[in-house]
Amino acid sequence: MNTLATPLAHALRTGPDRVAILDGALRRSYRELALRCEKLAGMLDALGVAPGDRVAILSANSPQYLEVYQGVPAAGFVVVPLNTRHAEPELRYALEDSTSRVLLSDRDPSALAEVVDRVVRLPDEYEALLAAARPRPLGLGIDENTLAGLFYTGGTTGASKGVMLSHRNLLANTFHWMSLSPPAPDDVSLIMAPLFHAAGSNAVLANVWNAGAQVPLPAFEPKAALDAIERHGVHVSLLVPTMLAALAEEQIANPRRVSTLRVLAHGGSPIASEVVRRAHQAFPGTELIELYGATELSPLATGLRHEEALLESPLVRSCGQPLLGVEVEVVDEAGDPLPAGEIGEVAVRGANVMQGYWNKPEQTAEVLKGGWYRTGDLGYLDPRAHLFLVDRAKDMIVSGGENVYGTEVEEVLHEHPAVLEAAVFGIPDEKWGEAVCAVVVPRYEIAPDDLIAFCRERLGGYKVPKRIDLSSEPLPKSGPGKVLKRELREPYWRGHDRRVG
Repeated sequence: MNTLATPLAHALRTGPDRVAILDGALRRSYRELALRCEKLAGMLDALGVAPGDRVAILSANSPQYLEVYQGVPAAGFVVVPLNTRHAEPELRYALEDSTSRVLLSDRDPSALAEVVDRVVRLPDEYEALLAAARPRPLGLGIDENTLAGLFYTGGTTGASKGVMLSHRNLLANTFHWMSLSPPAPDDVSLIMAPLFHAAGSNAVLANVWNAGAQVPLPAFEPKAALDAIERHGVHVSLLVPTMLAALAEEQIANPRRVSTLRVLAHGGSPIASEVVRRAHQAFPGTELIELYGATELSPLATGLRHEEALLESPLVRSCGQPLLGVEVEVVDEAGDPLPAGEIGEVAVRGANVMQGYWNKPEQTAEVLKGGWYRTGDLGYLDPRAHLFLVDRAKDMIVSGGENVYGTEVEEVLHEHPAVLEAAVFGIPDEKWGEAVCAVVVPRYEIAPDDLIAFCRERLGGYKVPKRIDLSSEPLPKSGPGKVLKRELREPYWRGHDRRVG
């Protein structure tokens, strides 16, 4: 029975002396990585962490993060990767909701230290404790249905949910990814996207299965990323479209030797065809793969291979076809499948579908119906099962690969006494794919910049509206009184070739 201990055990058998992690002068073998993960298990045992307890990590990508991501669940604990872009109240909520026992942090935890039993600072304190720990075998007392990780989405205003992903969920999605883009044993993977995203499971586990090397990039910066690709002969990387756009522009302006680069996969955010075109210009020998999914899907559902070859085809606007082992349907309100071409809600079924939301049975029941996950996204399938998205039914904004819930930002805006009405939605943005925009009906005269500053004090930076427009008229509403965001969005999106993707 496979668990998150299995990929590392396989790599240890098949390539113990192969390089697992490349980081500056560091060259860590799979033999060394396996021992460190076993010592991580012993370290957490010594700190009093019990099987099933939650261990949170707040950190940039690093060699330690790579072993925590694997070693914590492989040892029978639950990893809670925290979004480094969240504000302190959002982080506190996740720690309290998950009842995490230990926080591993590469920064001053400040008041977050009050929430957990123990803070371990990365890397120095962590390394000292690891050196003193007794190794303990991985994979004991767990099976494929054991909870492996809690991945928090949203914020503190009711939208935030801990997505429960089991060992089976994460490994199934890893197999789904490998069926789309089979890795090779000599692959070097550049970890550009932050590991706190569920996509980290694909970035990490697929390469470990094949005893490939991984290069963690602490923070995305186009020059540093291209330098790493050239220096280490990188073959594969996963990123969001804003990263892809910036990477392409830098490569076109200052070319590096990147002929080793076989695959650049992107997802988590809208993308324009022009970005794909520029990426193909910058990396002409590289396959571009578009991915669609959700954290609740561990996170992948569909994939579009060789996107660069489809630039003149309508298929370039699709999210691709269901990955091997994943079923995708478009359904009506009753959950019945719709014929090709008809718009409905996207539903997904497979071993990658989450167990549910942590401590939220009602919200779980709303989205898990008969084994299907109802995504809340609206789209249609063509006769060959290519998925085309047309809108996000939940009005979620995806900015630079980060999910922003409009209702969360609206609640913060409504805390300001000048705000009578507020509607928040995404508008096109060349850099971020979508930017957060608000239309506000004020009670009295106030400057938009003052409202933006108010939000900045209460929200993570990527959730703060980039634009606030004031309206002297009430917001448009339906008969039952629901604000019609589609009408508000339409002028901003007029003339743009893609809403979501």
